[in-house]
Amino acid sequence: MGNGLSDQTSILSSLPSFQSLHVVILGLDCAGKTTVLYRLQFNEFVNTVPTKGFNTEKIKVTLGNSKTVTFHFWDVGGQEKLRPLWKSYTRCTDGIVFVVDSVDVERMEEAKTELHKITRISENQGVPVLIVANKQDLRNSLSLSEIEKLLAMGELSSSTPWHLQPTCAIIGDGLKEGLEKLHDMIIKRRKMLRQQKKKR
Repeated sequence: MGNGLSDQTSILSSLPSFQSLHVVILGLDCAGKTTVLYRLQFNEFVNTVPTKGFNTEKIKVTLGNSKTVTFHFWDVGGQEKLRPLWKSYTRCTDGIVFVVDSVDVERMEEAKTELHKITRISENQGVPVLIVANKQDLRNSLSLSEIEKLLAMGELSSSTPWHLQPTCAIIGDGLKEGLEKLHDMIIKRRKMLRQQKKKR
């Protein structure tokens, strides 16, 4: 008598992987990761509590060219004690969404350290990163160029494609645009990997 959940999981895992893109949502605690996830899923603002482990959702997103793409999002807790787990969630991921709080100047250095740590892992070489500059609606939010500088985006490995997207997750501004960019980067990378395989 298999329990329903594991039956479903095995059905899901037997589906061809191209059907949904595996994307991990990372960032320091309180950056707004879960808000981003629920805004994409229900198109509404949900008051969230700190994520203890991870949330996972499969969400169909209609991108600009009215193409529907299924993203399988893993939203992993950002508290310091949970960050060592990030590594195991980013294995074999198609893309990383890294959420930063545009107002939290004090913790930008910490966010930078974590972002650079996760992109340097050998399995993540070349995995596209969408940096979501959240809370851009607030008066004292940093500009994109300040965030780019504070996160030292220019120092990321040249093999890491990235895009910095201003958003306000509470009202959903900018999220679709960001996902379109991430989707483009993922497709481009897949083509490149396929071509490399052919050359061998």
